[in-house]
Formats: sequence, structure tokens, C-alpha cells
Amino acid sequence: MDRQTKSVTSTARALWVWPIAILIGFPIGGYIADLAVDGVDSLGVALVAGLIAGAIIGGAEWFALRRWVSWLWIPATSAGMAVGLTAGAALVDYGVGRGDLALMGAVTGLGVAALQATVLVQAGHQVSAATLWVVANPPAWALGWFVTSFVISRNIDERFPIFGASGALVFGLLTWLLLAASFHRASEARGARGATAQ
Repeated sequence: MDRQTKSVTSTARALWVWPIAILIGFPIGGYIADLAVDGVDSLGVALVAGLIAGAIIGGAEWFALRRWVSWLWIPATSAGMAVGLTAGAALVDYGVGRGDLALMGAVTGLGVAALQATVLVQAGHQVSAATLWVVANPPAWALGWFVTSFVISRNIDERFPIFGASGALVFGLLTWLLLAASFHRASEARGARGATAQ
């Protein structure tokens, strides 16, 4: 194993709490938002559900990432999910078919990742790394919904604002190494800038 791979692996170990935060934050955020709105079936409801779920998810994610990003990750996630869920749910006309849920998830993921990317750039990440985060999230969110749709098939009509634990586990694992590589590159870039300044 070369030095670069070892370093990324070390960062991934430091980020071990990320998949756990996702596994806890997504279902809890979705559950509390669902208690508040009782199903995403209109623009206003989607907006409120996105704000609530996004704030809880953002808080859980920030707890895992607090060494690397500012608290602005929380409002960025909340606002991004509100916008993304509102647009995604309207785009599929609040449908609950697997294709509808995957498309809604992709649009929601795009909204969340776009605002989270601004926090990554502020934290010293290269624009290319932040852009990769934006590109990777929509399919990861779509896959999260696709997986969950098989698990909650009996109560899919409840129109939850976010996928459950099964989809969260898939999403958390998929994004874990991507974040580790991104944080590693940002750390190296800061080190190089510091060496140049001396």
C-alpha cells in the first residue's frame, strides 16, 4: 500500500462516525419530519419537511465532520433539503413508484450537495472536490430511495420525506471514502500552502 493510499485510509478511519451518523440521522430526521407534516403531498409540506429533516440530518453529519467543516453545514443541509425535496416531489407529482422516489431522491440530493459544497469550499476544499461531491450525491440519494422502497413497500404510501435506515446505510458507505479522499486532499493543499508561505 503506497503512502497516499495509507493516508486516505487513515482519514477514512478518522471519519468512522460518518456512516453511523447517517444511519442514525436520516431515519430520525425523516421520522420527526413525518410526524410534523404527515406525508409529503404538497409544496408547502415538502418545504417544511425538508427544513426539519435537513436540520436533523445536517446536525448528525456535522457531528461526524466537525473537525473539518463549520457549523454552517447544518443550515446548508436544511436549506438544501428543503429546496431539493420541494422541487423533487413536485417534479414527480408526489408519486411513490420506485422511479418517482429515485428521481425525487436525486433532485433532493442535488439540492443538499450543492449547498454543502459551498461549506466544503469554505473549509479549504478545492472546487473540483466540491464539484465531485455535488455530482456524486444525486445517484447516491437515488440509490438510497431505491433500496428503501423494497424495505418499506407496505407503507410507501405514507410519503416519507427521506429514505430509511437501509438506504441510509448504502448512502453512508458510498459517501464515506469520497469524503475521506476529499478531506485528505484539502489537508495536503493546506500543508503545501503553509510550506510555500514559510
